[in-house]
Amino acid sequence: MGKLDGKVALISGGARGQGAVEARRFTAEGAKVVFGDIRDAEGKQVEEAIRAAGRQAVYVHLDVANESEWRQAVQTATGQFGKLDVLINNAGIVIPRVPIEERTVEDWDRVMAVNARGVFLGTKHAIPAMRRAGGGSIVNISSVAGIGQSLHQEPAYAASKGAVRIFTKVTASQHAKDKIRCNSVHPGPIDTEMLHSAMADPAVLARRLERVPLGRMGTVDEVVAVVLFLASDESSYVTGSEFVVDGGALAQ
Repeated sequence: MGKLDGKVALISGGARGQGAVEARRFTAEGAKVVFGDIRDAEGKQVEEAIRAAGRQAVYVHLDVANESEWRQAVQTATGQFGKLDVLINNAGIVIPRVPIEERTVEDWDRVMAVNARGVFLGTKHAIPAMRRAGGGSIVNISSVAGIGQSLHQEPAYAASKGAVRIFTKVTASQHAKDKIRCNSVHPGPIDTEMLHSAMADPAVLARRLERVPLGRMGTVDEVVAVVLFLASDESSYVTGSEFVVDGGALAQ
């Protein structure tokens, strides 16, 4: 028995990194998965690997800032698998840190479009499908940047992730009546391509890890374990909560 037997999940940002691990892990736990990204070649490779293992997954092109593509992604899930039970709003971007006065409007809007609007659009189009299914679970990937350690955060990224944190609570409160749960996950520094691209200088990364009591980067599997718990019925009495996976950074 898998933790997600009988469930249908939709995952954004699934072509690589955490999203790809979620797609593989969810199907291993019994879910049928639709996952999307803008990196089509990589997404197709993940799809082929999942299917080669005898599991069910469909890759779709999904620019999370594009409403029509979200609409089509949800329709793919319900059309191919009959319903939608789980949404993982995973897609996100980070840009190099600069002072607020040097941040361009264009960069600000780009980060907000992916990190905040993308979560809104995914949620907007998933809710009616989940309501028809009798309920569901939405998991929004935020960040410790959306909660604290503000002195060290990139302004646009932090603001976008803070928006995700509060939007999660609004969603949870307003749609509990529909038996739709919504929670947020707040990773600290995780050993991913995104982290290493943002902190290409080893000295910068070392200074970041000095603010982590456990003294190391987290792993993708450690984050996905929390996401899986929130997607499953094991967390059936959990909604509107934030789960921090940061090695103790926010405890300081």
